[in-house]
Amino acid sequence: MNDERALAGKIALVTGAGRGIGRGIATRLARDGALVGVHYGRSEAAALEVVKEIRRGGGRAFALGAELGVPGDADAVFEAFDAGLREERGEAAAGAEGSLDILVNNAGASGSGPVGQAVPEVFDRMIAVNAKAPFFLVQNALPRMRDGGRIVNVSSLASRRAFPESLAYAMSKGALDTMTLALAKELGPRGITVNAVGPGFVETDMNARRRTTPEARADLAARSVFGRIGRPSDVADVVAFLASDDSRWITGQYLDVSGGTDL
Repeated sequence: MNDERALAGKIALVTGAGRGIGRGIATRLARDGALVGVHYGRSEAAALEVVKEIRRGGGRAFALGAELGVPGDADAVFEAFDAGLREERGEAAAGAEGSLDILVNNAGASGSGPVGQAVPEVFDRMIAVNAKAPFFLVQNALPRMRDGGRIVNVSSLASRRAFPESLAYAMSKGALDTMTLALAKELGPRGITVNAVGPGFVETDMNARRRTTPEARADLAARSVFGRIGRPSDVADVVAFLASDDSRWITGQYLDVSGGTDL
């Protein structure tokens, strides 16, 4: 995209935007001109820091908090989103048709372990956060979303490669990929595109345990053809493309943004 304000006038919601990939996505969308709802589950301080960073750069953003993976989570997210939007745009805009253009389902839970170590509580949480929450967030988003909107689901390379060390997590991301495909067909008549991005190993808190020694870090880096671990911006730049009009002819797709991991 050549126009750095390609998303001017757009309204975006990014879940799990207080850190890692979500933070990178939120700041990039704001830099492109979108008003961004920065969702967080537990760390308000982190989300507020993202909002401050965006505003320091001349962008617009507000924080909203609601835990995912619990009953009523999607409703709570949009109640908070509507409240934040009221402060930014006025009472009439919040909750109304045309109050959302871009939804990025980024928030996720990981660490489920192999099948022999699986317990129902952890399995249920993987599905609740990584598959069920995005499903009902989309359901709540659609009455608000303008035709021509964008939905981007942050999946994982684990849904396209054998990943037995975290099987329930991989299964939950596979469900997200299936949702992406079905929604793309359903929402096509409205001009709404639905795509997924599949990161590999990105330098975030989520996989910090895999980078505790120089040797472990080097092993992860070596899995990419570029010989390095991914950065949040590597994923955020692709999401920004999918959120823009430049991607208008792409829908129902899974885009591998793993840096050529395990080719």
